[in-house]
Amino acid sequence: MTKFQESLTEFAGWVGVLSILLAYALLSFDILESTSVGYHVLNLVGGAGIVIDALADKNYQPAVLNLIWCAIAVYAIVRVVI
Repeated sequence: MTKFQESLTEFAGWVGVLSILLAYALLSFDILESTSVGYHVLNLVGGAGIVIDALADKNYQPAVLNLIWCAIAVYAIVRVVI
């Protein structure tokens, strides 16, 4: 992996972490509701970013955890939208 690719995957991981933290903070401060699409999109983006970084580092436990996190977020988005 090139230095540039490594930087991109690290960036994706940090975007993921910050997205999940932002979703939790916005929910905790009653800015977003648990049934809002925005909340679930932040969780989806967060999980995907962590998956990208974890797979690049061959760190499979957080990759699996966050793949499941993403699946739950997709399910919730579909449920809210339909």
